[in-house]
Amino acid sequence: MELIRAEQTWQQAGNHYVRVEAMVKGFQIPLRMEFDEYDTPESRYIVAVDSVLPVGTCRLRQLDENTAKIERVCVLEEYRGKGVGRQVITAAEEWLRENGVQKIIITSREEAVGFYEKLGYTADWSKKEGSGRFVCVYTEKLLYV
Repeated sequence: MELIRAEQTWQQAGNHYVRVEAMVKGFQIPLRMEFDEYDTPESRYIVAVDSVLPVGTCRLRQLDENTAKIERVCVLEEYRGKGVGRQVITAAEEWLRENGVQKIIITSREEAVGFYEKLGYTADWSKKEGSGRFVCVYTEKLLYV
C-alpha cells in the first residue's frame, strides 16, 4: 500500500475517486454535499493506493496554528477492515505533526467512533452534529511534537 501526500491535481483525482465511490455511490451522499468549499486546488489529502487503484483517503484542514481537522475519511468498501483507514489516519497525523500541529479533531460517524478511539482519539459524546445516517461525534487527539 502506497500512501501519497496528494497536493497535485493528478494526485487529488485519487481522493475524488474514492469519495465518489465510497460516499456518493456507497452512502448516496449528493455530489454537491460531499465536495464543499474546503476542496480547492490548495487542499491537502492523503490517498492510499493499492498498486494503481486509489482505495482510501482523507482531507487535512488547518484550523489555526496548532489545530487541524482530518475530514472526509473514507475507504472503498472492499478494502474496509484491512487496515487502510488506520494507515491513512497515521499518515495524516505524521504530516500534520511535521507542520507543528498539536491537536487533531475528527468528527466521526457514531458507528466509527470506536475505530478512532483505538487510534488514541477521545470522543466527546456531548458534541454531536448532523442527522439521520450521518450523526457525527466530536473526537480529538493531542500530538506530542
